[in-house]
Amino acid sequence: MSSHSADIEKSLLSQIAEGNEPAFRQLYDLYWAKLYNYLIRIIKSPEITEEIVIDIFLKLWTGRELLHNIQHLDSFLRKVAYNKAMDFFKIASRDEQLKKIVAREMETEETCGADHRLLDGESRSILQQAILQLSPQRRLIFTLSREEGLTHEQIARQLNLSRNTVRNSMAEALKSIRHYLKSKDIEPLIALGVFFSS
Repeated sequence: MSSHSADIEKSLLSQIAEGNEPAFRQLYDLYWAKLYNYLIRIIKSPEITEEIVIDIFLKLWTGRELLHNIQHLDSFLRKVAYNKAMDFFKIASRDEQLKKIVAREMETEETCGADHRLLDGESRSILQQAILQLSPQRRLIFTLSREEGLTHEQIARQLNLSRNTVRNSMAEALKSIRHYLKSKDIEPLIALGVFFSS
């Protein structure tokens, strides 16, 4: 971000901290799509993603007096969104209806890029099930790596984790997915090396 953009952002946050609604609307317009596009890749459900984004902005407004303390708004909002996504997955893991919604959205989403589209329907479904077995953090790291093509360093920076944590999480995620696929006798997928290059 340029120093000019940083100054504009700082001014915007200061105005919002003082209760300026048009400034808040400007912030909303600037960041709504960014947050939505970031979260939809993780959550998969448009309805739930929209609810979480709205909740983030509501929290920003109700806690607006603290906004002038934020140094890097983009990083701050991504971190908040990540935490909200993790909270959602924790709740979903204990709620059968939410589990079904997430599973349905994951099944209809082409989560695995061009190579994934070459797989037959049954293999694709099993691969999605394997991804769903991952812990929320590993699933997110896997998604950022394999869907968005981010490097381990970029993921570490984005999620505020160490590079070693990202590397180890990816290794464990791939190991878990391989094990799951082998248990379902999906050897052709492994032979193709889809998603499993380190």
